[in-house]
Amino acid sequence: MASADGRAAERGIKSMTDRTTAEPRNVVLLSIDALRADHLSYHGYDRTTSPFLDSLTDRTANFRTAISASSHTREAMPALLTGQYPDIFGQNGYRLVAESVATMLSAREYRTAGFHSNPYLSRAYGYDDGFDAFFDDLVLGRNRLVALAQRALSKFVFKRGRYHVRAAELNRRSLEWLDSLDRPATPSASDPTDPEPIFLWNHYMDVHGPYNPPGDYSYADQEPSDGDAQALYQKCIKRPEAITESERRLLVDLYDGEIRYLDAQIEAFFEELTERGLLKESLVILTADHGDGFGEHGYYTHPRQLHEELLAVPLLISLPGTAGAARIDTPVSTLDIVPTILDFVGGDASALPGTSLLNLLAESEPGSGSASESHPGVVYSSARLEDENGNDRDVVRFAARDERSKHVLDRHIDTGKVTNEQSFDLTVDRLEREPIEVGLESTPTEGRFEELRSRLREHSATRLREGDPSIGPDVETETTEEIEDRLEALGYK
Repeated sequence: MASADGRAAERGIKSMTDRTTAEPRNVVLLSIDALRADHLSYHGYDRTTSPFLDSLTDRTANFRTAISASSHTREAMPALLTGQYPDIFGQNGYRLVAESVATMLSAREYRTAGFHSNPYLSRAYGYDDGFDAFFDDLVLGRNRLVALAQRALSKFVFKRGRYHVRAAELNRRSLEWLDSLDRPATPSASDPTDPEPIFLWNHYMDVHGPYNPPGDYSYADQEPSDGDAQALYQKCIKRPEAITESERRLLVDLYDGEIRYLDAQIEAFFEELTERGLLKESLVILTADHGDGFGEHGYYTHPRQLHEELLAVPLLISLPGTAGAARIDTPVSTLDIVPTILDFVGGDASALPGTSLLNLLAESEPGSGSASESHPGVVYSSARLEDENGNDRDVVRFAARDERSKHVLDRHIDTGKVTNEQSFDLTVDRLEREPIEVGLESTPTEGRFEELRSRLREHSATRLREGDPSIGPDVETETTEEIEDRLEALGYK
């Protein structure tokens, strides 16, 4: 059996002490809103929704059990971008109150740019910090009257009829930024000391509802109007019990079509990166912030629950200059993404709770399998619960997951009291419909459930006890009517 160092060398993975200034240090992060892993064909889905992503598994690291830090954007994305636990952001008005990877890389003289159209990731919540260029589709700024004018132009003159920017347009804007750089984005032989590396973040909203893919990509027999798609999406959020089986099938057909469309756009983006010589010179990470539900547990979209359909996300990592494939089954977290990036660029991630996945990849055997020497193999997620009106409750739901088991509990923020504990044997109950009653003598393999339960109890107590007092109290975020309107259309309100 090859050593870890030997396997790392085969894949071009070097320790940071072996890296030179002239080596590739570009980072491209592609995140997708609301993409559940089990609707991708390379994850075993019965539709070919992701032919390009399928092909990437032949030349990338494929983390088969990637778990999001939370189930909704307001906690999942700041955790993904900072490497910090999501409860920090729930305590602070869901603003980006911790240092993001953009800020970290900007301090290392990276050129940084971010492109998306999710209102919760906008300037109003502090997400522009650390970016040289930042596009959040708030074209006319935060002024209320100007925002009203923008919406009127969009709806009645330009007839956009949508509340997010399509992937093709997002790609165009990010590629324009790349082409606008007046100095090389990668090292050159003539000037290896001044590589001006880049950090590019694209966050795609196409898979997020309302679902209405372009006709060429839809699996549905009918093509709903934008208004009909919006009405169906609002119905499944506000009256999920009223969704008929035919409506549920239509929602899935439209969702799968959005995946197929986005897959084609990501393929086009990779081709553009290849033409510019950037793909071979960059660390590329593709993932999602959370998934979506389709009635498996009585709800649709992504409320603040912690079921697998909301937490299991894709994670593919492409290293520069390598074409070797690896399949990693060890559970990993989206909290590991920032440590991975920092490891790649030679930064220090020791203060973050996650672990660099480069170490895990270096230890793994080619092809498939598990490796856990450098990764704990247990990942945690959490979400602050909300009431029927969408207001935060004083309860946080936590989950711990390993390769075979899962434990979920609720803790009251003020008292720390634990309620609603459940364990699940994912080897026989992946849909989480038959909870294991931990503590009963008749419970088979009780030991592993009790261990996971103990770890989650300790973790959740620590999170509520420690939090991050240095950040401060709740922050009231001032949002424009434009942002509020889009949030409502996207099902956030």
